[in-house]
Amino acid sequence: MDVYNVTADAETFTANAYLAVGKQTTLVDAGAMEGVADAIASRTEELDAVVLTHQHGDHVAELDAVVEAFDVDVYAYDDHPLRTHAIDDGDTLTVGDESCEVVYTPGHADDHVSLVGPSSLFSGDVVVHDDGAFEYGSFGRTDRPGQSRERLIESIRRLLDRMPDGVEHMYAGHGSIFHGDVRDVVETALERAEKREPKYPD
Repeated sequence: MDVYNVTADAETFTANAYLAVGKQTTLVDAGAMEGVADAIASRTEELDAVVLTHQHGDHVAELDAVVEAFDVDVYAYDDHPLRTHAIDDGDTLTVGDESCEVVYTPGHADDHVSLVGPSSLFSGDVVVHDDGAFEYGSFGRTDRPGQSRERLIESIRRLLDRMPDGVEHMYAGHGSIFHGDVRDVVETALERAEKREPKYPD
């Protein structure tokens, strides 16, 4: 399965948006980069689905443009004007060529989900490899209204419980793509989150 970060060339702040090309060509998050639809079109002529990890602006700002360009189904946990399919914890979605389980992972956002496949993890913002705060295992911020470090810790634990052995590709909402021992990265993020230190100290 080929996976491309179609917002990699963004010059303004955006989440990573991943195009997984395969049996079910899927965009995981739409990002906030103007021209993302053109970036997708440069990789594929057809888009079968968009899956939202959560609905923070940096992940969904360009969703309208993507739907307009590709007339595509939208899968999301929470309601959205463009949502065509509701998803819930334990559901299964095909992302590219992988059958992925939807894992509900709130804390950074109430509607946050992650997608766990046999070899790939699309983790949104619950866990990232590197983001400027920590290298090799970081996590979404929880210092804003409606966010919760306790719920995030529970979500990371749930993710570890549901993630099979052999996951070696991590596609997070921010930072770089990671190939290697994904479980070790997620365990490192959990250890840091459990220390309950501020992610961004004053």
